[in-house]
Amino acid sequence: MIGLFRREKSDKERSRHHFDNNREISVITYAFIMLFIGMLIYLGIFTQFRAGTMINSNYNKRQTLLESRIIRGDILSRDGEVLATTMSDGEGGYYRSYPYRNTFAHIVGYSTHGVLGIESMENYTLLTCDGNIATRIRNDLAGVKNHGNNVLSTLDTKMQEAAYDAMDDRKGAVVAMDVTTGEILCVVSKPDFDPNEVIGRWDRLNEDSEDSPLLNRAFLGSYPPGSTFKIVTALEYLKEHDGNVSDYGFECKGSFEYKGSVINCFNEQSHGWINFDDSFAQSCNSSFANISSGLDRRRFASTINELMFNKPLPLPFKYSMAYFDISADSSTDDLLQTGIGQGRTLISPVHMLLITSAIANDGILMRPYVISSIENADGGTIRRTKQREYGRLIDEGYSKSLQKMMREVVVNGTGRRAFDTDGYKISGKTGSAEYSSNKSLSHAWFTGFASTDDHPQIAVTVIVEGGGSGGSVAVPVAKRVFDAYYGR
Repeated sequence: MIGLFRREKSDKERSRHHFDNNREISVITYAFIMLFIGMLIYLGIFTQFRAGTMINSNYNKRQTLLESRIIRGDILSRDGEVLATTMSDGEGGYYRSYPYRNTFAHIVGYSTHGVLGIESMENYTLLTCDGNIATRIRNDLAGVKNHGNNVLSTLDTKMQEAAYDAMDDRKGAVVAMDVTTGEILCVVSKPDFDPNEVIGRWDRLNEDSEDSPLLNRAFLGSYPPGSTFKIVTALEYLKEHDGNVSDYGFECKGSFEYKGSVINCFNEQSHGWINFDDSFAQSCNSSFANISSGLDRRRFASTINELMFNKPLPLPFKYSMAYFDISADSSTDDLLQTGIGQGRTLISPVHMLLITSAIANDGILMRPYVISSIENADGGTIRRTKQREYGRLIDEGYSKSLQKMMREVVVNGTGRRAFDTDGYKISGKTGSAEYSSNKSLSHAWFTGFASTDDHPQIAVTVIVEGGGSGGSVAVPVAKRVFDAYYGR
């Protein structure tokens, strides 16, 4: 019996040991299977989403290999105009050509010295051939280069040319967007450069710190917003008073003093007795300093945050992040300066455009994009950008109030130079932003939108560095861009 018991126990131990071994083998097998599946998933994700980024790097040698096998694709405008193409030099070599020269310089970019703009953004696409596979194989066997994919942009040639010409030789930027779709329609930055001459003039362009011609001011410029920021201050006042501003009134004597802080109107102009809407239309600094003095600092900071200050923007290019410094502990002077768009507040033209677009679109911001679609050399569509909402920035009711106030700026306020239009109407906000200790110097701003039948369609933001009055200098620039859009 004892021997039998020991034998049965030994059989159970061997069986358990065998089971344990099988379990360990199974665990290891499943682990390797899961690891293999994980690697396949990562490879798929990398190929789909990150391969282009890696190949775009100047340090990636595969980019040089692609350039030796593929003719870089074209970049086109929304109306089919060629903005960038690859030409033969007649001796077996190729060079990049930009038919519009300086006009699209910053947004289209260049394909040398690290590339810029769309050339950089779609570098991998332009060096990829998705054409007919039989043709590709035949060309490869014959040692003939295949043509890369073409990039169709959302840029409008007439608007771009209008903005470029209107800016003339002044420093600054113009940027426009379709508020209902998110399509970026034009981007102009000055001073500029000719991308056809980048190779020969690179050192000079790169070392020019005074004019910074390579800097895309529309995206990377960082400026005090001046009176355009009164849009934000007005929004906060509307929110804190549930949209009721009928009881507001103020006697403007050209300046406003509060707890030791003094705010002056532009050119120390006295506006007399004005209500809330007139304060906005006439861009009265004194009245808006008075408005700011009564705002809840914490709620004001929250509203500014909701408009994407100190936050990433939904943009396809590099940009300067907007900055403000208001909190519950902010000083009175900081609060008043912020309320009129001065102090330490900074913003890029494109960010101001996004806020304006959201107002025009009843508070909803569409996700901006500049690439409409990708096509192969045969004209087949490889990829098309889908229009998407980024999200609601402003309550619809407050947006409609701001729309009416911005219309009054053009009808009866500082933006009257934009009033005379044919078949459409402009609404907006002017600004004159001080940028140095010399109070007589200021940047000229205008940000606004245009509509037909009360349906806003496009928004335009303009800044002219050192331009002075936004109503006198920036408004005419914006109007020429609006006219180009509506074919006037």
